[in-house]
Amino acid sequence: MKVSDILRVKGGTLYTITPEDSLQTAMNMMAEKDIGSLVVMSHGLVVGMLTFREVILAVNKNGGVVGTTTVYRAMDDGPLICTPATELDEVRRMMLERHARYMPVIDNRMLMGVISFYDVAKAVVDAQNFENKMLKAYIRDWPEQEG
Repeated sequence: MKVSDILRVKGGTLYTITPEDSLQTAMNMMAEKDIGSLVVMSHGLVVGMLTFREVILAVNKNGGVVGTTTVYRAMDDGPLICTPATELDEVRRMMLERHARYMPVIDNRMLMGVISFYDVAKAVVDAQNFENKMLKAYIRDWPEQEG
C-alpha cells in the first residue's frame, strides 16, 4: 500500500499557515478546525510543520503565555516528508523513528496532503480486516476432500 491510497480515501482538505502568522492565530485555527497540525507554507513551498507539540514547547518556553511568538519561531523547520509513491511500511518506520505524528506529502515540490499516524494505523487495520475476511471466505468455501 502506498501513501496515495491513504490520500485517496482521506480526501484533500489541507490547512496551512505562513511563518509570519502569529502562534495565537495558528492555535485558534487548530482549535476551530479540531486539527493537530498545520503545514507552514512560504511562496508556495513547504517550509515547516506546526503541531500541538511545537505549540506546547513554544508556550512553555515563553513562561506559559503565547505572547507575540510567530509560527516561524515555533515550527519544525525540518519535518519528515514523503511522496504519494512512498510505501506505507516506509512511512511507519520513519514516523516511529522520529516520533512524528504528521507528515506532509509532497509531489514535485507541490503539497498533496498530510497524513497522520492515525491515518497510517487505520489503513493497516483496514487492510488486515479485509485480508481476514478474504481468508475466512476462502476457508468457508474450501472444497470437501473425497473419501
